[in-house]
Amino acid sequence: MPFVHANEIELYCEFAGAGDRLLFISGTGSDLRQQPRVADSDAFSDFELLQYDQRGLGRSATPPGPYTMADYAEDAAGLLDTVGWDDCVVAGVSFGGMVAQELTIRHPARVRRLVLACTSSGGAGGSSYPLHELVELSPEESLPKRFELIDTRWDAAWREANPDMVKLLRDRFDLRGADGEVDPGLVLQLEARSHHDTAARLGQIQCPTLVCAGRYDGIAPLSNSEFLARGIPNARLEVFDGGHAFFMQDPSALPAMRDFLLEGHAA
Repeated sequence: MPFVHANEIELYCEFAGAGDRLLFISGTGSDLRQQPRVADSDAFSDFELLQYDQRGLGRSATPPGPYTMADYAEDAAGLLDTVGWDDCVVAGVSFGGMVAQELTIRHPARVRRLVLACTSSGGAGGSSYPLHELVELSPEESLPKRFELIDTRWDAAWREANPDMVKLLRDRFDLRGADGEVDPGLVLQLEARSHHDTAARLGQIQCPTLVCAGRYDGIAPLSNSEFLARGIPNARLEVFDGGHAFFMQDPSALPAMRDFLLEGHAA
């Protein structure tokens, strides 16, 4: 069932594998046609994995805006309803971690264990970098900033010393499409993202939670993850050697997420 009707819109989704049920919620601008996909790692092969394109992105519908973070959370809950999952474990990365917070707060019985990776609570806990501001810059103006946000060590000297990496990553982390324009669904997502704030409600997340952070993350700084871990009653924090994409930089990161999510299943 690649397309499902959930929360009154059409969402594109994909299933893979067998095992405990894992809903993976991806980050800003994500499209399941993009490669590589974090959740496709062998680290998650022990799960029945459900991924989807969020509203306005990829092959999912783009209903009229504006969107709220509650809309994204209800999309996820509606998806679980449609595919018949009463509950599951959830991993949310970056923007997906914001959606996962809202989902767990609004529907606590649906989430048994939770991974929040490179994300923020907003509000008093600190917001992730306002990516909508980069949209207003030309690609040439935004490129150095984008690299230093992904990893604070990737300054001008690093970029000069690593031209192949710069070439590989410059398009992957660009917010503009091939035509140089920003997709309308992404604009709506970035606007909703700018209003994300769960700081005063984190205590409502009662399930076991692993907060994962990259030590050199310029988008979701380590202090934001520390706030999440303090505010969620059953949370612990793990810090990895990398930036916003630490799960691609530190080989211990994805196995740590997998092992945490499997703990409850083993019990």
